Amino acid sequence: MNFNSFIDFLNCLYIEEVEIATRTNNQERIARMVFTGDFGNDLTNTEINDSSRRQAMRTARCVKILGKGVVKVVHRCDDAKENENLDLSDCQLMQVPDAVFLLMKNTTLTSCSLAGNLITKIPPKLAISFSLITELNLANNRISALPNEMSNCTQLETIDISANSFVQLPPVLIEIPSLNKVNASKNFIADVEIEAMVSCANLEHINLEENPLNKNVYEELDKITSIRVLLSPREQEEWEDLSI
Repeated sequence: MNFNSFIDFLNCLYIEEVEIATRTNNQERIARMVFTGDFGNDLTNTEINDSSRRQAMRTARCVKILGKGVVKVVHRCDDAKENENLDLSDCQLMQVPDAVFLLMKNTTLTSCSLAGNLITKIPPKLAISFSLITELNLANNRISALPNEMSNCTQLETIDISANSFVQLPPVLIEIPSLNKVNASKNFIADVEIEAMVSCANLEHINLEENPLNKNVYEELDKITSIRVLLSPREQEEWEDLSI
C-alpha cells in the first residue's frame, strides 16, 4: 500500500478517542494563548513544556490508533481476496475509501458488508466495481439514498438498509430484477410506491418494521399477499382520531 492510499484510509476513519484528543489539544492551545497573551506570560516554561508534552503524547496515541484502524481495513480486504466476502462492518468509516476499490480490483466479490459505520453516502463506484455481489449489508449507518448505479448489481438478491436515514424506499431497487429480500426497517419511511414494489418479479420479502408509514400506505401494504411484508403494529395518531 502506497502513501496516498494510507492517507485515503485515514481521511475515511472516525475514531472518537482521536476526536476527543484533538479537541483537547486545541482547547489547551487556546487556553495557553489566552493566558500568555492577556496576562503577561503568566504560564511558566515548565507549565508550557508539560502542556506540550501532553499534547505530543496524545498525538502519538492518535497516530497509533488511526494506524490500527487502517490496518484493520486492509486486513479485511486481504481476507476478501480469499473468501470473496468483503466485511468492512464496524470499521468506523465515514465513507468508503477509494483505496478499497484499488485493493479489490482483481477480486470478484459475492457479498459486501459496510454495516455499523458512520457512512452517509454510497459511492457509485461500489456498484460498478462490485457488480456481481448477491448480498449487500448497509445497516446501521447514516445513508439516505442509493446511487442509480446500483442497477448494475444484476445478481443482487439481498440488501439490508435498516437503521439508516431513508425517507422512502430507494427507487433504484425496483430496477434490480434479481432482488429477493429487502430489510428497510428502522428508517423514516412514510410513503411507498406499492405498485412498483409489487411489480418486482423476484421480490419475496420486505421488512418495513419501525417506520412512520402513512395510514393509507400501511393499510395497502397490509393487504399484499404476493410478497411477505413485515410491519410493526400501527398506533393511531392523535390528529387521526376525529372523536377527540
